[in-house]
Amino acid sequence: MLELLVVMVIIGLLAAYVGPRYFSQVGKSEVKTTRAQIVGFEKALEQYRMEVGNLPTTEQGLAALVSRPNGVARWDGPYLGKTVPLDPWGHAYVYKSPGDHGEFDILSYGRDGRPGGDGLDADITNW
Repeated sequence: MLELLVVMVIIGLLAAYVGPRYFSQVGKSEVKTTRAQIVGFEKALEQYRMEVGNLPTTEQGLAALVSRPNGVARWDGPYLGKTVPLDPWGHAYVYKSPGDHGEFDILSYGRDGRPGGDGLDADITNW
């Protein structure tokens, strides 16, 4: 019985040590996924601009990469897969054209879905 208790204590100590490290890696992978998706949007937007002659407006949004916006004649998409994905936390990306920081801004508000924040709640942007 004492041996079983010692084994359970060792397993508990290992779980307490490994658990937080594992979950911090999950958060980091969500941030990396978000950054990769933003880079993908940038490339799709550049292709859109080359074919159409201008970027989608803020009102047209990233949806213009998937389906032809009204009044756009030279659209030859889709420039993305089936739909515009949500960020890893289930929130829509924010697109603004012209942007405050460049020709266009793309951002995710992070885990909390609100502007600002620190750590996993920090905004992830293309600038």
